[in-house]
Amino acid sequence: MQARRGASTLGCLFSIFLVIAIAYFGINAGRPFWHNYKFQDRMTQEARFAANRSNETIKARLRTYADSLGLPETAQKVHVRRRAGTIEIWADYYVNIEFPLFVREQHFQPRAVGTY
Repeated sequence: MQARRGASTLGCLFSIFLVIAIAYFGINAGRPFWHNYKFQDRMTQEARFAANRSNETIKARLRTYADSLGLPETAQKVHVRRRAGTIEIWADYYVNIEFPLFVREQHFQPRAVGTY
């Protein structure tokens, strides 16, 4: 019986560590994009039912939703504009995404337009 060197075990451990690190930082970087998608989807829902809600009600509902997603306070500054049977809802905010050696500031501008 021969003794094993252990080199393949270290290579396997390194590969597992690398996959875990990529998944961790991928989730960390992807979360703000997922939250932006959900926030924009909620804006689209609010635009769809705009005929039954006032501008202030729409803003309040979206502020609450932005807070529940953990978005920055600037995301809670929702704008609503109505023109001739059309509604436009938008917000503008930045999120800092942290990586091991740097921080990236990502700009988001969710927007929804609908008719009522």
